[in-house]
Amino acid sequence: MEVIEGCRLPVLRRNQENEDEWPLAEILSVKDISGRKVFYVHYIDFNKRLDEWVTPERLDLKKIQFPKKEAKTPTKNGLPGSRPSSPERDLKTLDLSLHTSAAGIGKTIPTPGLPYLASSASLQRVSVVKIPDRTNSIENVTKNLLSKRKLEAVSLTTQCSPATPVAPAPEIPTPVFAQQNGSVRRPVSVVTGRKRKAGCLGTDEDSQDSSDGIPSAPRMTGSLVSDRSHDDIVTRMKNIECIELGRHRLKPWYFSPYPQELTSLPVLYLCEFCLKYLKSLKCLQRHLTKCNLRHPPGNEIYRKGTISFFEIDGRKNKNYSQNLCLLAKCFLDHKTLYYDTDPFLFYVMTEYDCKGFHIVGYFSKEKESTEDYNVACILTLPPYQRRGYGKLLIEFSYELSKVEGKTGTPEKPLSDLGLLSYRSYWSQTILEILMELKSENGERPQITINEISELTSIKKEDVISTLQYLNLINYYKVGQC
Repeated sequence: MEVIEGCRLPVLRRNQENEDEWPLAEILSVKDISGRKVFYVHYIDFNKRLDEWVTPERLDLKKIQFPKKEAKTPTKNGLPGSRPSSPERDLKTLDLSLHTSAAGIGKTIPTPGLPYLASSASLQRVSVVKIPDRTNSIENVTKNLLSKRKLEAVSLTTQCSPATPVAPAPEIPTPVFAQQNGSVRRPVSVVTGRKRKAGCLGTDEDSQDSSDGIPSAPRMTGSLVSDRSHDDIVTRMKNIECIELGRHRLKPWYFSPYPQELTSLPVLYLCEFCLKYLKSLKCLQRHLTKCNLRHPPGNEIYRKGTISFFEIDGRKNKNYSQNLCLLAKCFLDHKTLYYDTDPFLFYVMTEYDCKGFHIVGYFSKEKESTEDYNVACILTLPPYQRRGYGKLLIEFSYELSKVEGKTGTPEKPLSDLGLLSYRSYWSQTILEILMELKSENGERPQITINEISELTSIKKEDVISTLQYLNLINYYKVGQC
């Protein structure tokens, strides 16, 4: 019985109690090492950081589930090949674009590959191949459809070519949409003079709700939230075996787009001060003799004991910022990478000893956020986790919001560990305020959600969700109190 990619079957693993268990797993890849096959598995309903290479002895072949074969696309005359285009399907596509564009501004954008049908004047400029043996061609049908629709609601000033005369239409603010891989994004503001390079990858869905029923997607103004539009078999697999950073060796949790030639190395070496990646220990030792940094570049804005915070401008220190993002992506699955770090500030927390300032963790934020985000990415490196550093990073981000006189919230979605850290911080901060309330004139002390938000700089929505999580707030319908 041959085990192929896409198969599902129970796989032996050890849980946190060091007990054997057989969770269901999916085979993502198969490779041959010295004549012996090994399998890369993803445990269903488990976090991807637990994915690993396993040997055949750990597979339960008795309960194997083979992937279902995809149904073959009907072809013309039953012959294999691509499905022929049909006039009916083409007409439906054109009709759909008309329906959605006339239904309301801001709901859709023209379908790629099809001419944007806006008016009879613009239809004269569209070349359509006539279909034989049909009384009504596509052009005639679309004209008939257009004649039955009112097009006053659609502003045509940006859709038609300069040579096409267009009657003046009422001024309606039209949001600009960006489209990627067929998903319609939420309205975004157009920023002139700045071009963002495409993100390297995306591995998870955006949890933001959409009021009009269209699935939300990452913003294009500096958001680091990833979607599943780039998710493929390559990015689902860890590509770095081990990272040596100072005195620590780290085992990455997720894929990170380091150069391809470095992914086959048993150990990837990083300079712990400038975060430059090197292929061997000899190269690292040679680099350390030339590297003058003993702390992150930028300004030290906070110090207490051995803990320091450095503020790093993504525009002024591009190499360091990009190397930091590559390292962070090894442990963050919900974020994508932009090589354009200009819109971001990075706050790196370090621990000092006689050798220098060693990176502990960091968070990044947009220089200007239209949605009150005070954190884009946040990470405590695995050797420093479970020591309270994550809560310190969160608290520092809110202290910056207090200085700015704003309320803030982290960019969603949060990872499982990030949600636990934020929920712990929110709960502790809000409960401390409630415990310090004092009664006046013998009356029960009172405080509003707005007052809690102003005191803590925590956004109102996060205050409400935390109070609900702690069962300290209830909603009643009129007459139920």
